Amino acid sequence: MDMNPPPVEELRRVDAELARLDARRAELLARRAWLLGVLYAPAGRAATPPFPGVAAPAETSPRGAQNVLLTLGGILLAVAALAFTLVSWGSMGIAGRSAVLLAVTSAALAAPAVLLRRGLGSTAEAVGALGLVLTVLDAYALHRVALPGTDGLGYTAAAAAVLAGVWGGYGGLLRGLRLPLPAAVVAAQLPLPLGALAAGGGPAVVAWAAVLTAAADVLVLGRPSRSEVRVTAGVSAGVLAAWALLTGAGLSLTDPWTGAPLLLGCAALCLYAAGAARPAASTLATVAGLALVAAVAGPARAALPAEWAVPVYVVCGLALAALWRPVRAGWIPEAVRGGFGLAGGVVAGLGVLWALPPVLAGLLGPADRSAGLWSGTHAAPVLADYPATAALVLLLGAVAAATAGGPWGRWGAVVLGWSLLMALPVALELPYAAGIAVRLVATAAALGLAVRPGGPAHDRPEPAPVPERPEGAWGASWTAVTAGPVVPVAPGALLAWTGSAAGTASAVSALLLALDVRAATFGVLGVLLALFTAVAVLGGAVRETAAGAAVLAAAGLVGAGAAAAGLSGAAAGLALLIVPAATAALAVRVRSVAAEVTGVAVGALALALTVPRPAALALALALGGVIAAATALRAERRRAASWTAGALFLAAAWVRLAVWGVTVPEAYTLPVTVPALVVGLLRRRRDPAASSWVAYGPGLAATLVPSLAAVWSEPHWTRPLLLGTGALAVTLLGARFRLQAPLVLGGTALVLVAAHELAPYVVQLVGALPRWLPPAAAGLLLLAVGATYERRLREARALRGRLARMR
Repeated sequence: MDMNPPPVEELRRVDAELARLDARRAELLARRAWLLGVLYAPAGRAATPPFPGVAAPAETSPRGAQNVLLTLGGILLAVAALAFTLVSWGSMGIAGRSAVLLAVTSAALAAPAVLLRRGLGSTAEAVGALGLVLTVLDAYALHRVALPGTDGLGYTAAAAAVLAGVWGGYGGLLRGLRLPLPAAVVAAQLPLPLGALAAGGGPAVVAWAAVLTAAADVLVLGRPSRSEVRVTAGVSAGVLAAWALLTGAGLSLTDPWTGAPLLLGCAALCLYAAGAARPAASTLATVAGLALVAAVAGPARAALPAEWAVPVYVVCGLALAALWRPVRAGWIPEAVRGGFGLAGGVVAGLGVLWALPPVLAGLLGPADRSAGLWSGTHAAPVLADYPATAALVLLLGAVAAATAGGPWGRWGAVVLGWSLLMALPVALELPYAAGIAVRLVATAAALGLAVRPGGPAHDRPEPAPVPERPEGAWGASWTAVTAGPVVPVAPGALLAWTGSAAGTASAVSALLLALDVRAATFGVLGVLLALFTAVAVLGGAVRETAAGAAVLAAAGLVGAGAAAAGLSGAAAGLALLIVPAATAALAVRVRSVAAEVTGVAVGALALALTVPRPAALALALALGGVIAAATALRAERRRAASWTAGALFLAAAWVRLAVWGVTVPEAYTLPVTVPALVVGLLRRRRDPAASSWVAYGPGLAATLVPSLAAVWSEPHWTRPLLLGTGALAVTLLGARFRLQAPLVLGGTALVLVAAHELAPYVVQLVGALPRWLPPAAAGLLLLAVGATYERRLREARALRGRLARMR
């Protein structure tokens, strides 16, 4: 079909028309928005906004501006009244003073009623606030004029009570005002505490007054009232109750029998408030639980020696946490039960933290060594004066965790039980042998958890328990918190890894302690070897870790035997090679990557020990090569082990040549070149497409490069002749078989050898020539190259192409 215009031109026209339509649509939309702004704009507003289509936002609302003005006016009137009362009061008589205050206060309190009837709520609120401030000034003025000798605290308490009643009645009459009732609640917080202070009451009496006041606030919370009243009462109750709790806690340490009743009163108040404030019921129950623990444990602690203080608190906390169970029988509300459980857990956790120093001392104390190995002397006991009851705290925690049940309960019981065993040598100041025995028992018990007793099914994750939903408003929050994804817990794996970590830590501690005595060192290493081997053989989640630890224990036994025999470091290194040899032999029947890697690490340590004696190092390298070659017989280890064996044998040969005093570089390089060329030849036969650089490059470079370096420092003619002959042979072979690597490497070596041989004569010739001749020759050479540049370039490209076609 013949199209006119062409498709490309038509497409361009269509795109241009669409662009014009889009621009016109945007312009019309902007105009429409501007017209709407003009139609609906209030009178007096500018008809044309700064930017068409964009309405200028109002910076404040009329109600906001009104509130600001009323607030500022109320503040200014209050300041004026305060200035009048404090400054201008003395210039008027008693009648004038009374008349002014009564008139101003009455007018300020009566005006809101009229303003509310006329619908001016904000103005009424501001004037009412001014009236409340004036009543405070009235009370102050009354004290200054009529009752100047009255005690200040007592008068303030009485005035606060009167003002609370007046403000409460005023707010009840004018329910349209929001400020008087919260102000009455605030004023009601002062009478009882200030009255107790005025009466000369001590901290306990004042705290009881605060508790009673907070109880009244809680009663307000339980009654239907405005939100601002409930919030004010709740905050006030919290502040006063916190003050009373802190006072009771302090008294429980200094005067337990005085602080205990106060703490019990605070606990009762919190439990009662938990019913009135359902969303915070669990938190209030937690605070109540802590207060109960302090109230009960305080007198008991005072009746016992000081070292029993923490165990007493822990026992009380665990007893409180035991109330977790009766909820199923409906004895205790669930929210309260949860708070008690959390409070008891917090107390027990703090007790466990207090008991940790003996655990750390038992674990790390053996590292604090004051004498050498096998000296027979032991370091001074760490934390010898720490209370022995720390062990009792750990025991209580372990029993409680075991009783709790569940995966985490079992885990806690394991950790605390192991901690107890590690703390016993320090807490009970056990003798040296007993300390080692306890650490070994802790190691055996912990490693026993790493053995999988029930097969694969034992490691299947248990379904996580679904949290029970508390009743009431708190249930919604609980559901929101627990609605996330539940991660299943694998108890077998968790306990296995915990046991492995704990067993390894206690094993290291036992070994460090055993280094004080030779017999103890061998005994502990033997026991550890048996334990880790048993775990590796029986299987489990930590089988590989146990296998590596067993290899280390075996290496420790060999090293200890070498030290006991008085062997030198090099001899001990040779003896340590028994460990990687045994590991390689056992790997044929028992496959363990960790054991093999650890054996390699021990072998590297053995080689490092023989470095000071080169002859022993050569022997160690050769033995290592034998071990690696034996490992290469396994198919899965053949590649890495064969290369390792070759490198070790070569290093052994080099070290032996160095011991014999051989300095000829070819003695070191030819043992590399010959096998490398043989390997390259075999590879080329198997893969003819393989590059000659990969097959022959490394082998040829291994000899040619060091020999060239030696030639340039060689004064005799033998080495240049032999190297040149060899390089010529390599070059000819590369040209014959069209191999790039032999051709390039051999030719380069041949040229460099020839340059080395001709260099003295060139120097003599240059010295005999006139000084102007070298620059002239260089200039002629540049002219010749420039004249034949294109032909030389074609020749260079042809040479590069021929080299590229070679393998």
